[in-house]
Amino acid sequence: MNEEWRYRLALTFVKQTGPKTGRALLAQYGSASAVFHAPLKELKMIEGMGEVRARAFRDEAVMERADKELAYLAENNITPIWLQDDNYPQRLKACIDSPLLLYYKGNGNLDAQKIVAIVGTRRSTDYGLKLTQDLIAGLADQEDILITSGLADGIDTIAHKEALKNNIPTVGVVGHGHDQMYPAGNRGLAKEMQQHGGMLTEFPSGTIPMKENFPMRNRVVAGLSDVTVVVESDIKGGALITARIAASYNRDVAAFPGRVSDKRSGGCNELIRTNTAAMITRAEDLLELMNWGKAKKKPVQKQLFINLSPDEQTLMNLLQGADSMHADDLYHKSGMTSSQLASTLLLLEMQGLVKTLPGKMYRVE
Repeated sequence: MNEEWRYRLALTFVKQTGPKTGRALLAQYGSASAVFHAPLKELKMIEGMGEVRARAFRDEAVMERADKELAYLAENNITPIWLQDDNYPQRLKACIDSPLLLYYKGNGNLDAQKIVAIVGTRRSTDYGLKLTQDLIAGLADQEDILITSGLADGIDTIAHKEALKNNIPTVGVVGHGHDQMYPAGNRGLAKEMQQHGGMLTEFPSGTIPMKENFPMRNRVVAGLSDVTVVVESDIKGGALITARIAASYNRDVAAFPGRVSDKRSGGCNELIRTNTAAMITRAEDLLELMNWGKAKKKPVQKQLFINLSPDEQTLMNLLQGADSMHADDLYHKSGMTSSQLASTLLLLEMQGLVKTLPGKMYRVE
C-alpha cells in the first residue's frame, strides 16, 4: 500500500479523534496525509481540537501503530476500506457517523442490490428459530441479496447459518478486531462466512470485544442495510438499538410480532406499537414492504400428485397451464357440473394445492 494508507490508519489511532472529527479534518485538508502535515497552529484552531489533541498528531507511537497494522493486514489478507474511496459501502457512507475505516475479509458485495439485516435476542426460542428459517428461505430466490447481522449468539447466528444453507452471501459485523472471535463458538462459522460473504469490523487487530464496542457495531449493521428485521427481542437489548439506529437513518425496519406475555417478543411488539417497525409475518410481507416483488414459487410438478382424484387432476392440469383462471373458465373447460367444480376446488384448497383469489379466480399455490 502507498504512503497515504499509513496516514489513514494513523488518523484512526489518534486519541479522541472519532468519525465526526475525522470527517471534519478530511473535509478541510482533503487527505489523511495532509492532516498530519498541517501546521499545529492550524490544527489546534479547528473546532473541538485544542492544543493537546492537535499535538497528538505528532506522536510517533501513532505512526508505529499504523505500520504494525498495515503489516497485519497484509499477512492476513484483510482489506482496509477508507471512507473517501469508491469501494466504501455506499449505504453506510451516507450515514453521518459512519466509520472512517473498515477492515474486511471476504468476498460478499457490500453494495449488493438488496441488503437485509436480521437481528434479535441471544436467548432465542424455537419460535424465533422457525421465523428466521422461513424468512431466509423465502428470500433465497432474490437476485443480488446479502444478509448481514452481528454474529452474536441466538438470532444472529441462526441468520448467518440459514443464509449459508440457502446459498445467500452473509456478512458478520463484529465488535472486535479480526484476531479475536466473540463468541468463541462461532469461529468455524466465521471462517465459512469468509468464503461465502465476509467478516467486517471498524476495529483494528488487538481490539477485544468490550461492551461499549457493540452499539458501535450495531450502527454499522443498520447503516449497511436497506432494512433491519427484528425477529425476537426483549424490550431492551442490542437488537432494539440496531432497529432504532436504522430508523434514525431513515431506513426501513420490520419486526415479527409475538405474544404479549412473551418477554422475548416484548421489544418487537413495542417497535410495532410505536410505528418504528412494520409488522411482518413472513418473507412475502418483507418483499412487499421493500417493493422487491413476490417470492418466486417453484413450479408444481404434476407427477407429484399421485393421490389426486381424476377430477382433481383435471383441474390441476388446467390451472398449471395459466397464472390463474376464473371459475367460469374452469367450469367450461373441465366439463364438470357446478357442484362438482365447487367441491373439487374446495378439496384442492384444503390440501394447500390451490388458492382462491378475489373475483372467483383460482391459481396453483
